[in-house]
Amino acid sequence: MEKLSTMKLLPELLAGAQYDIAGQLMLIWGQIRASLVVPFLRIFMYINLVMLIMLFTEKVYMAIVVAFNKLFGKTPEKRYKFEPFEDDVELGSSIYPLVLVQVPMFNEKEVYQLSIGAACGLSWPSDRIVIQVLDDSTDPLIKGMVEMECQSWASKGINIHYQVRENRKGYKAGALKQGLKHDYAKQCEYVVIFDADFQPEPDFLTQTIPFLHHNRQLGLVQARWKFVNSNDCLMTRMQEMSLDYHFKVEQESGSINYAFFGFNGTAGVWRMAAIDEAGGWKDRTTVEDMDLAVRASLKGWKFLYIGSLMVKSELPSVLKAYRYQQHRWSCGPANLFRKMIFEIMRNKKVTWWKKLYVVYSFFFVRKIIAHFVTFTLYCVVIPATVFIPEVMIPSWGIIYIPTIITLLNAVGTPRSFYLVFFWIVFENVMSLHRTKATFIGLFETQRVNEWIVTEKQGNASKVKTTTQQSQSRFKISERILMLELCVGIVLFGCACYDLAYGKYHYFIYLYLQSIAFITMGCGYFGHQVNS
Repeated sequence: MEKLSTMKLLPELLAGAQYDIAGQLMLIWGQIRASLVVPFLRIFMYINLVMLIMLFTEKVYMAIVVAFNKLFGKTPEKRYKFEPFEDDVELGSSIYPLVLVQVPMFNEKEVYQLSIGAACGLSWPSDRIVIQVLDDSTDPLIKGMVEMECQSWASKGINIHYQVRENRKGYKAGALKQGLKHDYAKQCEYVVIFDADFQPEPDFLTQTIPFLHHNRQLGLVQARWKFVNSNDCLMTRMQEMSLDYHFKVEQESGSINYAFFGFNGTAGVWRMAAIDEAGGWKDRTTVEDMDLAVRASLKGWKFLYIGSLMVKSELPSVLKAYRYQQHRWSCGPANLFRKMIFEIMRNKKVTWWKKLYVVYSFFFVRKIIAHFVTFTLYCVVIPATVFIPEVMIPSWGIIYIPTIITLLNAVGTPRSFYLVFFWIVFENVMSLHRTKATFIGLFETQRVNEWIVTEKQGNASKVKTTTQQSQSRFKISERILMLELCVGIVLFGCACYDLAYGKYHYFIYLYLQSIAFITMGCGYFGHQVNS
């Protein structure tokens, strides 16, 4: 009888024991949460708010500089001497300086004819210009096509040289450096660089060279990019918004205030003496253009950006190509910052104010903080506060300042203003990829020197046709991005919890942001083109 009663009590005892264990675990979690988790998240939130204020201050300052410049009409012609070259009967074309035009390319089957044709069509005396096609192609068929195109233009009287290398050491920097070693290149006073997808207008040289010719302190003149395929898809529209802001605000303000900005790697004219004094092209990072610009600036050379001069170019319309490009553009600057920070601070030729601008504004805030805060605040801190409501983000940090920053970015592309919300969630998704690349650059991990040439399509309508034909055959395994997909699922879970139990009602934003992550994680963004 006693055995029977004991057996009846056993389940109750076990249930009680389980309850005690669960209660103890909850008590332990409560103590850890109060003593560690909440303080850590609060400190992390404050760090993000400080970074947000730094970014906000930088963007407002740049906007004010550009606004005042436009208000008072300080065009490049008013800041620097500009006199167009005039033909002289006695001197002939000798009054024009010798100009080298470099066109580096790598397996550019879709665009090589456009770029070579545009370079050969530049308006400049034929005996004062040299076109140099630097072909690093690994595909023999494409190599032959590019060489035949160069021969075709040579037969028309164009001074064009087709140059190849035995290897791709140094990638683009190596090709440009090798190109300058030829005797005909050493005789030139200026060098113009156009990537394979860039198509300058015939008057490009007449709009840029006079600035360099009449202002001996200028080492670089940079033009703005104009995108021929910005209407191709939603992804290209988002890129257009970001790059328009970069050119109209970041490059413009740097040119106005400090005569310094990062060379964009193409659509620019360098003075040969500036390149030589800076130490030439270096391949130590994936941003050889920025590397050269910083070194030249530390030698005292000034830069000029001409926003009214635009050069046609192509935006990557395939997500894979865009991600490779953004990895390079995020990893490279962070790695260059690591390599050059002490060199910049020790420099004696430029003022402390300019050194502070390069280190703090140009590198630290725009190239590092901007990526970190975009991801950590909007994709980590906000979701975390759903489960830790004790940590409250102030309204100015989650609504007012982000709204102003967004409006300042969007004003550069008025026609796309109605797409601003799509731009926000798109940039937040890409901030994960950029933050990861920035860490790789700062700590020099395995992919720090990864260089993959951005794939060009050449013809938007052709891409759309190919997309329609190949979409059904494209394997899901070839497009899946596991990290973005996992973040999207986590954010979706946070949104569901916030909807059911949340205090701050972030679920609308979290649902939309999770959809953006999942959409990109599944590869359904931009065009899908079979390789």
